[in-house]
Amino acid sequence: MLTMEFPGCDKLIDAIDAAVSKSTTPAITDSLRNSLCKLIRSKEITLPECVFETAENRYARRELYHSDDHGYCVVAMTWGPGQGTPIHDHCGMWCVEGVWSGSLEVVQYERLADKGDLCQFQPVGSIQAGPGSAGSLIPPHEYHTIRNPSDDTVAVSLHIYSGNMTHCATFQPKGQDDCYERTDRQLSLDPVH
Repeated sequence: MLTMEFPGCDKLIDAIDAAVSKSTTPAITDSLRNSLCKLIRSKEITLPECVFETAENRYARRELYHSDDHGYCVVAMTWGPGQGTPIHDHCGMWCVEGVWSGSLEVVQYERLADKGDLCQFQPVGSIQAGPGSAGSLIPPHEYHTIRNPSDDTVAVSLHIYSGNMTHCATFQPKGQDDCYERTDRQLSLDPVH
């Protein structure tokens, strides 16, 4: 179901449909990553103007497309200067994330053994991603943070999830020794206009 028409949306949907027809999750995400990088760099797609509008005190999430046939969804996220996420998961869904404009810092974490009710994480990699770059997350390697490191530039990213992402687990620091408290978070969508 297309939430909003925009120039090049058919090319994007065709590329995603072709990728999700692959037989394994790594093949799907590899194909999506490659296609997304090419499509962003080609400038054949023009995202709706609303995806460049920030939300106050948080990043914005706008669903551009949900496939009734394949179940995946495409969400544009808008990151104001300095906005970011805590450590979070994708509730067991794979995801491919591409930077449309600006830059994002992504830190990936591995979950270690829990200490009672607290979770432990170890950072295992960090990248500065610019326009036309894309990465993927495949459970159980799905824990990460995303942040716009700029003091004055808005960043926009495109996220393709294997399903409708309506909630996730977030992890807030609790005490010391890299311990975090898990919280379930409902995710809302900002209007597309």
